[in-house]
Amino acid sequence: MGPGAPVAGRGQVVGLLGGSFDPPHKGHVRITEEAIRRLGLDWVWWLVSPGNPLKREGPAPLSRRITAARALLRDPRIKVTDLESRLGTRFTAETLDGLQALYPGVRFIWLMGSDNLAQFHRWRDWRRIMARVPVAVLARPGARLPARFAPAARAFRRAQLNERDARLLPRRASPAWVMLNLPLIPLSSSDIRAKGGWTRDAAAIPKP
Repeated sequence: MGPGAPVAGRGQVVGLLGGSFDPPHKGHVRITEEAIRRLGLDWVWWLVSPGNPLKREGPAPLSRRITAARALLRDPRIKVTDLESRLGTRFTAETLDGLQALYPGVRFIWLMGSDNLAQFHRWRDWRRIMARVPVAVLARPGARLPARFAPAARAFRRAQLNERDARLLPRRASPAWVMLNLPLIPLSSSDIRAKGGWTRDAAAIPKP
């Protein structure tokens, strides 16, 4: 992968949090820290995407989003990466294929917000994603109920773990998933942009 690529050893468990991070903010940090604590992860890699195929408008430059993300972090277990750019992938299933080939023996967990679970059935090869890696859904207040009745949740209902068994998820064979209810985190990238805290063509990095 070249210099700057994250490192993980055989048997370690890595959570993958993908997104535009446009901009990154303290809410991303808090849900990542919760995932580490409640799932027993060794690492979490933020996969800062070159672009989101489901969004019409492109994000701020990748280098600027990565710089802003790294400025937020203090926990050495959280790594900000440009892995999707390095791999040349646009879709999650392709990214997982590439990572599992490059890091044999590493156990990956896909992390996503409950708002993403509600539209997960629109993702390319979403059933294959569920079959490849365990999934932890980080439930935001207000998005929990729609997520529970989402097509993907219904399709894989029998593979769902009880929240109290979340630490078993990394060792479960796929498909397996769990929904983690999180405290209210009143931050979102779209709100920050709407309030002028981040403009996609400006050089300044916002204060989170």
